[in-house]
Amino acid sequence: MKKYSLAIEPPQFKWRELEIDKIEIGYGLQLTDVDGDGRTDIVLADKKTIQWYQNPGWEKHVIAKDLTQRDNVCITARDINGDGKCEIAVGGQWNFGETVKDGAVFYLIPPADRTKPWSPVELHHEPSIHRMHWIKGPSGQFTLVVKPLRGRGNVNDQGKGLLMLEYTKPENPRDKWTTDVVSDFLHQSHNFHPVNWDDDPEEELIAAAREGVWHFDRQKDEWKARQLTDKFAGEIRDGRLPNGKRFIVAIEPMHGNSSSVYVEPDNGNGLWRQLTILDDQLKDGHALACADYLGVGYDQIVVGWRAMRPSGTPGIKLFTPLDKEGREWRETKISGSELAVEDIKAADLNGDGRPDIVAAARQTKNLKIFFNQP
Repeated sequence: MKKYSLAIEPPQFKWRELEIDKIEIGYGLQLTDVDGDGRTDIVLADKKTIQWYQNPGWEKHVIAKDLTQRDNVCITARDINGDGKCEIAVGGQWNFGETVKDGAVFYLIPPADRTKPWSPVELHHEPSIHRMHWIKGPSGQFTLVVKPLRGRGNVNDQGKGLLMLEYTKPENPRDKWTTDVVSDFLHQSHNFHPVNWDDDPEEELIAAAREGVWHFDRQKDEWKARQLTDKFAGEIRDGRLPNGKRFIVAIEPMHGNSSSVYVEPDNGNGLWRQLTILDDQLKDGHALACADYLGVGYDQIVVGWRAMRPSGTPGIKLFTPLDKEGREWRETKISGSELAVEDIKAADLNGDGRPDIVAAARQTKNLKIFFNQP
């Protein structure tokens, strides 16, 4: 019998599955309001198309296709000007091992009718563009941060560090965008994530890489780097434990088998302390999403793996802390072989106040919503 140190045993997660499309790969997901109707829509970067699915009926609108000869690989969508409608940037020309020329970055200009094709504006790119985010700056303005997987000219991930760049959008997006360097020393960095851990309004970044997990904070006119962990990590997200302490969760190594939870040391200095390993039997771990799915006042962790290399059975699990310190966690299966996760995002899609889960899948080629049930 499991013993709980929380005052109330956490409820179980219950869900209703809805498959809304058959897709090619589903490289990147974003959950945001595209058309300004106050509902959260689903935005997807698929193999050769960029599309969004209109809440509540999930009608599919393809807004860009064949931007590059090779695949799309990432997308970011967020309302950056306060009009209630998102702006979209995408990355493409994906080539996993190439580090000299391949890659692409586009800003998409929306038409009046956002269900129609958007106009792409090609921006400067580094090789092996892999992930991107809109982030809020010091005066409330948003910039675009774009991160490659590898450094320019790298062979076996040896050589120059990858160049993570911050793009500033001009008033006319067809004009030249300026760029500033966020980081230039990481190698083989798979994913990163915006956070806001301090008292200022601007957002920071946490990035997972061969050198571990790093925190990047903009201080005046430059970015300061702080190392949080030293194990090779591929995915990274953050959340809050029942005791209120902040945690980070990482999949280790890139495309790895292990999902670890860390907390900041009590004195605030040095590497973060590993609390626990949630699961060390993942096959090709590829996605994380932290939210309070259960409505208990602290976060739970969704872990997804795609089982492509090494091959096996894919899946999605929810992990719930059972004590205030986050030493014990309950495991709940959400999905198995029917969905091979490429990306996962969480947001309230139906306005009931509970975060739902959206997952895009590669080998199984499907896009699913897991509606959070009371």
